[in-house]
Parts: sequence; structure tokens; C-alpha cells
Amino acid sequence: MRATLETLGITLLVGVAQALLGVVGLAGLFALSTPVAVAPWTLVTSVYAHGSVGHLLANALALLLVGPLVERRTTRPRFHAFVVTTGALAGLAQVTVGGLLGPPAAVLGISGAVFALGGYLLAGNVVSETLFGRLRLPPRAQLLLFDLVAVVLTATTAAPGVALIAHATGAFCGLVAGRVGLLDAH
Repeated sequence: MRATLETLGITLLVGVAQALLGVVGLAGLFALSTPVAVAPWTLVTSVYAHGSVGHLLANALALLLVGPLVERRTTRPRFHAFVVTTGALAGLAQVTVGGLLGPPAAVLGISGAVFALGGYLLAGNVVSETLFGRLRLPPRAQLLLFDLVAVVLTATTAAPGVALIAHATGAFCGLVAGRVGLLDAH
């Protein structure tokens, strides 16, 4: 659980920094928003930052459930790179697509990366491999299936204020990565 615990540690350190900067009104320095070029560091900081203690605890619990299972199959550097990359992609999708669908809003949290880890586990296991081997779906059909699964997984977390686009993006990225064994240490 080393990489998972390191990820939680980073999240807690960022939370402390948020709290300290919040005292002087600068907690927003960690939030990802558009235009991204104004504060490009938020592609990374927003992954580890959270809107509240409850938000952080919910994501920490989910990370503790899926993180160690992915860790068994990969290396620490790959795990961390996957969390940052999928978290940043999920956040970027949320602020970009979300901004097209409604008023622009900032995004915080590691949930997009957690959904990616869960998607990786779902698509990258022996049972899924056997199923895909038997179905022999063409790549486009697999992507459509992953879209559907990502939407269904995201629907389970639907609530006001939840970054649904980020969750769906993370899940989709994880499903594709799991299908190709992106993180598997060979």
C-alpha cells in the first residue's frame, strides 16, 4: 500500500496547505478552472486538493479500496503517474465540457483518478480478459461499451456538486488503460 499511502499523504499535505492559505484567502490557488493557461499548476494541485474534510474523507476511503489492488500490478512511479495523469485529464474534461454546458466552475479532488483506478481493475482482470476474448468485440465496440460502463459507474455518484464529467472521464480512461494492461509491470 506504499503508493496509495503516499498519495493519501500528498492529499493531506495539500489539505493542510489549503487550510493555511485559506486563512489569507488564497485556498483557491489549488483549484483547476478555465482558462488553464492562467494557472497551469492546478492541473496537478487540483487532483490532491479537496473542497472539504468530508470530500477528502470520501475520496480517501475510495482510494484505500481500489489503490492497493492496482498497486499489486504496477510500480510506484507508474501508479503515481497514472493518478496524476488521469486526475488531471478528468479535471480538464470537467472544467472544459462543464463550462460548455453551464457556468464555468472550478474543480477539486482525486475522484477522477480514483474512478480511473477502479476502471483499471474492472477492465484489466482475468475475468474481463476472458470475456473480451470470447466476445471478440472490435475496438470501436469496446470503446462504446467502456463509454456505457463509465456512464453507469458515474450515475452511482450523481449528486449536486459532484464532478460527474470528471468521474466519467476517469472511469473511461481507467477502463481503456486496464484493457491494454497499461500499468501492468511486465
